[in-house]
Amino acid sequence: MSRRLIASLSAVEVDYAGRGRVLGPVDLSLASGEIVALVGPSGCGKSTALRLLAGLETPTRGEVTRAAGRGETSVVFQAPTLAPWMSAAANVALPLELADLPAREARAQAVEALAKVGLKGAEAARPAQLSGGMAMRASLARALITRPRLLLLDEPFAALDEITRRALADDVLALVNELAPAVIFVTHNVEEAVYMAGRVVVMCPAPGRIAGEVTVEGPLVRPPGFRTTEGFRATVEAVSSLLAQGVGAAA
Repeated sequence: MSRRLIASLSAVEVDYAGRGRVLGPVDLSLASGEIVALVGPSGCGKSTALRLLAGLETPTRGEVTRAAGRGETSVVFQAPTLAPWMSAAANVALPLELADLPAREARAQAVEALAKVGLKGAEAARPAQLSGGMAMRASLARALITRPRLLLLDEPFAALDEITRRALADDVLALVNELAPAVIFVTHNVEEAVYMAGRVVVMCPAPGRIAGEVTVEGPLVRPPGFRTTEGFRATVEAVSSLLAQGVGAAA
């Protein structure tokens, strides 16, 4: 299956007033159906790179290319950004309604999207009535309902317990396998990065640069026991070693 280039960073650098360079130079490409994890210490520019790809920030130098057009990029942040006065179904339907889809059709698609992320029966619940994991599932449903070409996940599982994190990871992989967007997954967790991605890009401390990357072998939808396989453990060690080298080189 051929993959189309969806987004890229070419010799990108970002400077902030009073802080100097926080990112770069960085070169990174992302193809359709591909999940790339960005891992690195706090302040290394992972979220800055994600904002560049989202079109939320412009580089000081270099070029950002995005094949995804208007409405074809979705972002999920660490904290679910749900409107508290709206039901789960209304929150998920909102992107479709803003794109002028009739409300009845948008709501029907929202109900279907919620069922896909394990929230069947919770359509009428307000965000305050949802657990942290349920709220994140609703955020994922809203992000995916437009069938984006570019999906950007900024530490979406960081505030969740381990059981919920693992269940959501499998749900996300199944949905990505079905919809085939290009995905950037930002995390501090090396094991989570290896589980979620086909490529793990390791970044070193500010000014954030790419220390290297590691390819993860295995099917996108992970089989039971994948975390216990020799290949998974060896890949985790390879990423951890590269991360330590990057931190040491920057010290």
